[in-house]
Amino acid sequence: MTMLYRFHINLYAQPQQTVAAGEIELRGARFSRLQAPTFAAFLPVSFEQAVEALNKLPRLDSEPDGFFVIAGEHLGRRWQVDGHLFDFGGRLHRMEIHGQCPPDAFDDLLRTVGWPTAPLAFELVMEGVVLSEGEFRRWAGR
Repeated sequence: MTMLYRFHINLYAQPQQTVAAGEIELRGARFSRLQAPTFAAFLPVSFEQAVEALNKLPRLDSEPDGFFVIAGEHLGRRWQVDGHLFDFGGRLHRMEIHGQCPPDAFDDLLRTVGWPTAPLAFELVMEGVVLSEGEFRRWAGR
């Protein structure tokens, strides 16, 4: 059975000054974490562009304030992701998403904020840890 990613994260544009910050144990495994001086960079799409891209995804419902929910079924398992877009000064700062979904649905969500062209930082909300994309995918699949 193909895995579902399980997560509660903030997606940010990865700052250029991001550096390795050692390892941490999460979900019974060791992960390399990142340290960024601040998440002041903006994602390469506007709030409106992200909403427009989200609304093209199947089974997605969105609200004008940036809240959205998407759900589906994967190999007999129901999945759902709730999210919210945050903009400041007319620019998209981050996307917060929470839930579980298959990797291809996760990729669809990332594309709405400029991935794979724009490198992203994955902040684990509950753990207060920032991971690279590769480390995040390994963590989310555990």
